[in-house]
Amino acid sequence: MDQQELTERFATLTTAHLADACIRAAAPVRCAPAAVRPFLAGGKVAGRVAPARHVGSVDLFLEVLERHAEPGDVLVVDNGGRLDEACVGDLVALEVARAGLGGVVIWGLHRDSADLRAIGLPVFSLGALPTGPQRLDPRHAEAVASAVVGDWRVDRSDLVFGDEDGVLFLPADRAEELLALAESIRDTERRQAERIHGGTSLRAQLGFAAYLAERDRNPAHTFRDHLRGIGGAIEE
Repeated sequence: MDQQELTERFATLTTAHLADACIRAAAPVRCAPAAVRPFLAGGKVAGRVAPARHVGSVDLFLEVLERHAEPGDVLVVDNGGRLDEACVGDLVALEVARAGLGGVVIWGLHRDSADLRAIGLPVFSLGALPTGPQRLDPRHAEAVASAVVGDWRVDRSDLVFGDEDGVLFLPADRAEELLALAESIRDTERRQAERIHGGTSLRAQLGFAAYLAERDRNPAHTFRDHLRGIGGAIEE
């Protein structure tokens, strides 16, 4: 799937739709920790992961842009979730934007918030801090090959999606399957919402009284069993 199609299809989806699609497809739901948030309200990004494991210097980011990233990719910075230094500032963000990348996801902090706001590049991070790194550690063996964000190791075989709900990683080789499922879930939920606005409660749409009656007869019967039986999408 090319970058244009990826961007266009995610424009009408959310990370919540994609997470539900992963559950439906029995794929791992690889969310960044909840504290990774968009710096700009409404920030949204979708693209191939361009990983970088930060060790204290911006040269690693420049190397990724020079040798490994393509337009539309998303720079995914692994700074170990550190809260004692910011690892991305205005110059890196500006360079990323000028290289045509779609945004930056940081397992760590950013700085230069006023300048980042003016640049307008989607940035997701744990927050802001004035100070940059005061260290220079040895280069990691997978410095430009992979990154770790929370519990997840990601590389260039992964896609990253971000919006106001957070950040989610998907395997690129399952993108079509998972996007199609997400679109189906979105459409079902839209129809449900329209019917609620029209006066038909969600309980009525989902046959909730029938579910309760069946659960009374069979305590092992779950709401998800019931939803799968009727094609509902509220939980997955």
